Amino acid sequence: MLQHSTIPLMRAWNSWSNRPAEMVFLPLGVRITPVLYSTRSKTTSAIEPRRDMVRLGRHTIDGSLIELETELSGTTVAFSTTKTDPFAIRGSWNGKVSAEWGLRFWLTLAISSDGGEVVVHDAGRNITLLKVGTRFVAVATAEAPVHVTGHETIDALRADFEENGYFYTATRRSEAPLIALRFNLEMMRQGAYAAGVADSAELAIAKAQACLAADAPAAIADAQTGVFEGALDAMRDVVAWNTIWDETNARSYTAVTRIWNLGKFAVWFNDQIFAALLAGVFDADLARENMATAMAGATPQGNIACIVTSNDAWVDRSQLPFGALVVWQLYQRTGERSMIQASYEALVRNRRWWQDNRDPDGFGLLSCGTSDVGEGLYKGTAFAARNETGMDNSATHDEAIYDPVTRTLSTFDLGLNCAAALDAEMLSKMAAVLGKHDDAREFAALAERQRTLISQTLWDESRGIFANRQRRGGFVRSLSPTSFYPLLCGAATPAQAARLLEHLSDETTFGGDFVLPNATRDGPAFADNVYWRGRIWPNVNYMVWLGLRRYGFVAEASKLASQSYDLFMKNWRYDRIAAENYNAVTGEAMDQGDTDPFYIWAAMLPLMAASEIVDFDPWTGWTMGHAGRDVVLGPMVSPSGTLELVVKSGTLVMTLNGRAALKTDLRTTLSRIVFANGRVACTIAPVSEAGFIELPGLALGDVLAARINGQDINYVSGGDGIRVMIAEHAEDRRLDVYFSSSSAH
Repeated sequence: MLQHSTIPLMRAWNSWSNRPAEMVFLPLGVRITPVLYSTRSKTTSAIEPRRDMVRLGRHTIDGSLIELETELSGTTVAFSTTKTDPFAIRGSWNGKVSAEWGLRFWLTLAISSDGGEVVVHDAGRNITLLKVGTRFVAVATAEAPVHVTGHETIDALRADFEENGYFYTATRRSEAPLIALRFNLEMMRQGAYAAGVADSAELAIAKAQACLAADAPAAIADAQTGVFEGALDAMRDVVAWNTIWDETNARSYTAVTRIWNLGKFAVWFNDQIFAALLAGVFDADLARENMATAMAGATPQGNIACIVTSNDAWVDRSQLPFGALVVWQLYQRTGERSMIQASYEALVRNRRWWQDNRDPDGFGLLSCGTSDVGEGLYKGTAFAARNETGMDNSATHDEAIYDPVTRTLSTFDLGLNCAAALDAEMLSKMAAVLGKHDDAREFAALAERQRTLISQTLWDESRGIFANRQRRGGFVRSLSPTSFYPLLCGAATPAQAARLLEHLSDETTFGGDFVLPNATRDGPAFADNVYWRGRIWPNVNYMVWLGLRRYGFVAEASKLASQSYDLFMKNWRYDRIAAENYNAVTGEAMDQGDTDPFYIWAAMLPLMAASEIVDFDPWTGWTMGHAGRDVVLGPMVSPSGTLELVVKSGTLVMTLNGRAALKTDLRTTLSRIVFANGRVACTIAPVSEAGFIELPGLALGDVLAARINGQDINYVSGGDGIRVMIAEHAEDRRLDVYFSSSSAH
């Protein structure tokens, strides 16, 4: 019977488990698990990153290409899996480096099902067959295995190898709950298999054999070449590899990392919404799944829990309220109102909870705390309260005192208050879309009040920077990049914003080759280089970048995006490390033992780089930047379908769903882009040299009107569409083209 029938069909075969080389057909719970055995060390490996050496390679979201390498006792084996049919996969292996005689290094394909159904191997046909309910799964291999054994579990197979070695034949079977097809790297240094699913045994066998015989599909194209090469590819791989199946809650979600041993599942609120943001670049369904996982932490009290795992639930505290920001970005990227509807009520309750529970003096600004609910670890302690910022050991908390009466820290936390102001602003936008006008006014007023209080209360004029502050006293000495968050929420005055930029480039505070350190370089905590005491955090860089863009600090934002990309690629390009945090002096990722090497929000570093070209900005919507440098970018999700972009020889060409939709040679940024029935529109940033915007597929007779800032303009036939000439200008200008809905657009 079908176990998980709600998974989209093209994602049904995928690397769902904590064994990344294991392919799982989720609807039936059928697994094909590579298991390695080294006679040299008398050890086995099921290829688990928590225990084994694994280099995670390319991985598409739908699992149509999955690549990795692993090492056991000095021998390196590469695996690849492809599929062009939702019900068939083709896997292969290649022994790249041998550290012992290949005859004694074994590679085994273990075939089993979660339901424990009997697997049957037909040696005459070299077919392994499994029936689950009324459906059949057949596995064919390019060469017949040297040896076939039967076991109850993967652990039993591994025990057989480790206790009995590679000569042992007493476990030889043709029927068992797990059939092990054994190959060795002397006779089968390279090999392949295929699996097919069908509603009869013969059809499943035919599908597997046809898939095995077919040539491997053409290699997938790079998702980003030219400027910021590989940024989009890296984002895709980090999202896809960390997307797993949560058996406890019967859901697909993108974990913080598939490497940490945090129980059967683990959900941090902020990490999960950032996973949704990243997934939304490629797959709207996966973004929805991740947001639903984040919203599942909503409590009866109103807050969204800080973390929920199979071992614990920190319901007494939350995390920075960035949820509405991410939902609004996803709404802009997909154009789907359901993105807002699904999360709105939980986010509204969460935002009101903050005001009701973390403003003990009724001043209007918030302090971190820990409520008297639940049984979470550290509940009722200063550490639990610090968890609400996510920056658990940050030096900005060193002077904060926990008050057991109010259950809050003694400080106004700058990052928290900026996130809360931004959250209210985004909720106001969401409410307006949903027609909830009272809510829209409530949250707009709340955002404005908090912005004013941040600007007036948390600005330290003597240092020319924003900082945490005691509720009844002065400013906290230690700083972090949250000092720039008032740009993110719009709280900084122009004069304050200008002074902030001085600190951004000052190499005694936050400037330098590797940025942004989460303690000033001249502060005592910087040398600690432990977690939030001096290291660089991708999620923080992203928020500062977003704030710089909001204030129009384009050059500074682009520099931060470029530095963040370089930092990421330093560790990714050769070692495939996507780190939780980074050393701010050397840029190294793994110089600290408590840094995870494949963390979801690491992909926010290349996200900034890709977003310099195409973005869905919270304030200016769909944007595209043309700096004249060659680039190929895509595919990615847009409100008008699958988007791809190419800049070559000075001309930008954007395609939607495989058809050219816009061409331009203007060296500028187009924002507030709209492709809707009967209308194409965009805001054109200042341009220093005249050029054109061309709309392919539109005939002259299709166009009803073309206007710049509301005034009719001329247009001509150009290329395979219409062309509008844009003169040099120093201010933003709005282009609107209206056409008959029967045309190509």
